[in-house]
Amino acid sequence: MMEKNVIQVHEKLPFWESLPLSLQHLFAMFGSTVLVPVLFGVDPGTILLMNGIGTLIYIFITKGKIPAYLGSSFAFISPVFVVLSRHSGLEGYSYALGGFLAVGVILVIIGLIIKAVGTGWLDLIFPPAAMGAIVAVIGLELIPTAAQMAGFIAPEDAAKDWTMDPKTVTVSLLTLAITIVCWVTLRGFMKIIPILIGIVSGYIIAVFAGLVDFTTVKEASFIALPTFYTIKFNWSDILAIIPAALVLVPEHIGHTMVTGNIVGKDLTKDPGLDRSFLGNGISTILSSLVGSTPNTTYGENIGVLAITKVYSTWIIGGSAVIAIFLSFFGKFAALISSIPTAVMGGISLLLFGMIAVSGLRTLVESKVDYDKSRNLILTCVVLVVGLSGATIQLGSVPLKGMGLSTIVAIILSLFFKLLDILKLSNEK
Repeated sequence: MMEKNVIQVHEKLPFWESLPLSLQHLFAMFGSTVLVPVLFGVDPGTILLMNGIGTLIYIFITKGKIPAYLGSSFAFISPVFVVLSRHSGLEGYSYALGGFLAVGVILVIIGLIIKAVGTGWLDLIFPPAAMGAIVAVIGLELIPTAAQMAGFIAPEDAAKDWTMDPKTVTVSLLTLAITIVCWVTLRGFMKIIPILIGIVSGYIIAVFAGLVDFTTVKEASFIALPTFYTIKFNWSDILAIIPAALVLVPEHIGHTMVTGNIVGKDLTKDPGLDRSFLGNGISTILSSLVGSTPNTTYGENIGVLAITKVYSTWIIGGSAVIAIFLSFFGKFAALISSIPTAVMGGISLLLFGMIAVSGLRTLVESKVDYDKSRNLILTCVVLVVGLSGATIQLGSVPLKGMGLSTIVAIILSLFFKLLDILKLSNEK
């Protein structure tokens, strides 16, 4: 097996080789996906079910050409909390679902507009000097989160007397070290599952370190049907949720481009950015109708693609099927959710770092000429805005990091293009 170094998007592997690769993607996204419903106080099984179904819908609409897993978006956490504070009990979440539906419709409309006007504008507003920097920001802005999970940095809600926990740091470092050693030294099939090996090894180490709590596993039911929530509509709540789409759109474009860079294909043209938005939008609409959160492509899974060089959408589809399976089997879902943050922190340092490197690779391979001042300015400003922590508040939605740097990159690129047009008109 595995004479080739790369498994392309369309290739299908034997079942017993596909299973661990699908599990690898599942483990990478599981913690973040389950965290969102936990914060909202709703059934994680519902979100797992619809993320799995949504991913399969996305793969179908994009003709099986984009290896992307759709998980719960973090962009909606702040606005949903605002909506929840306005209502009692689960009624607030029902009204949030109305906002989720509106966001799904917006994503579909964006997909239809792109289908009508094409993607030529992408080259105009995202020159390589900007795009490479944006991709780097996607990874770099996530690294502090990974460092918090790994125990190196105090969480935002930590007490003033917070100190580094030696057990957490040791487990995260050993997990990271085992993953790197496996990635560098193993051959054949084992070389493409270093993340899975790292997570399993880290979990075992964490058990001996006393960091694993099996309480939820013991309490979980073997069979547990997902809960479905009723959608309700209120214009004030819908308007509180909608601004999150301004974060989701540049995030989606950035993730599509970085995935294309990794697999070596222009996915914005084939199958097309329009299909990608349509897949994401339709998935989000369907999710909102049964009580699930909006979906988005996941950086963790993009990192897995970069490390393993296994780009098969069959593997991503396998992860989606397993997620659907887990949504009905509480014990298995609880077992996976018991993986300590220290383990996932060690893995995430590598995953997010790989995304950042993909951005730098774009700059190198595009041969960006930094003797030209505009290229230097574009890359510089995107990195500074994306990593500075600068935030613009859109109602209850904070626009920062990659989302804000993308918008700044668009404005700067259009400004430079306008200067070129004025220069040409003056010469005439």
